[in-house]
Amino acid sequence: MSSPHQESPFNTLPPVVAALALAIFGIEAAFQLGARGIVGGPGAVGWRLGAVRDYAVIGDVFDQMWALNVWPVEHVLRLVAYPFVHASFTHALFVIVFVLALGKMVGEVISAPAVLAVFFGSAVVGALVYAWALDDPAPLIGGFPAAYGLIGAFTFLLWARLRDTGGPQARAFLLIGFLMGIQLVFGLLFGGGRDWVADLAGFCTGFLLCFVVTPGGWARVMDRLRRR
Repeated sequence: MSSPHQESPFNTLPPVVAALALAIFGIEAAFQLGARGIVGGPGAVGWRLGAVRDYAVIGDVFDQMWALNVWPVEHVLRLVAYPFVHASFTHALFVIVFVLALGKMVGEVISAPAVLAVFFGSAVVGALVYAWALDDPAPLIGGFPAAYGLIGAFTFLLWARLRDTGGPQARAFLLIGFLMGIQLVFGLLFGGGRDWVADLAGFCTGFLLCFVVTPGGWARVMDRLRRR
């Protein structure tokens, strides 16, 4: 029997969370290797730009789809594909850290299908809000709206625990308040886009979805939190 001290910390990750992180890492690794000419030949240099063209959420595209009521599969696919396409290695790395950290805490309480529902549901709603609420020509890429959905799920679980124990429920929202504050400061100091709207929409979606996707509803969530 192996000693607990010899077990890999990755063994404690819910498999669905590890799979999401590996998918993001694998795609980014392919972009990096292609840009350096290690794989894919000369055409691989443009893999990232090609992926942005094919999978980014673009407001004008969705405006036209809505106006014409025509929904081509290749464009609808953007809603679930864009979280895996990032602007740079650093961009992808931050998303992976969020997915691993928040996904582990959330995935230990709710089921794997529920984690996927939160991840992709938050990505879809975040993209639609970005595309339809803003008149922004900048494409939306990256997994932050989905990762913020996991933050929303974690906030729900913390809020539920504080509600059950009689603690100050506002404490559950400190993390999202801190992250939104950091984004505001960086935006004021260095400029930036309005993708924070998609992030915030993803957070709200993840929080609200936890009322629905958790098997057994509120009572089951509370029971599993008490056993941890």
